[in-house]
Amino acid sequence: MNAFKFPVINPLLHSELRLKVMVALDSLDSADFMYLCQITDSTRGNLSTQITTLKDAGYIEVSKSGVLGRFSRTVCRITDKGREALRAYEEGLRNLFSQEVPKQQEEQASKTG
Repeated sequence: MNAFKFPVINPLLHSELRLKVMVALDSLDSADFMYLCQITDSTRGNLSTQITTLKDAGYIEVSKSGVLGRFSRTVCRITDKGREALRAYEEGLRNLFSQEVPKQQEEQASKTG
């Protein structure tokens, strides 16, 4: 029996919107909620949900300050844990694409086919 396994990819960062937020924050260090909404082409509700997920994982910090009209300003900042997770995710993807998948053994092929 072959012991080959694909590398594990962080499912939390595998969401397109969460990944975009993390890449943006990694580059910018911090960003305003509305700016993230704009550059990710996301709705406020969806972005808010994904930001909560990232915050709960400890990947980002969220702070609210002042009042602009009726709303407070929300700023997101990537944490060290978030940067480490993003680097590990990137490395995992590189490893995934560089894997050489072993050929299926004839014995296994005849049993499943």
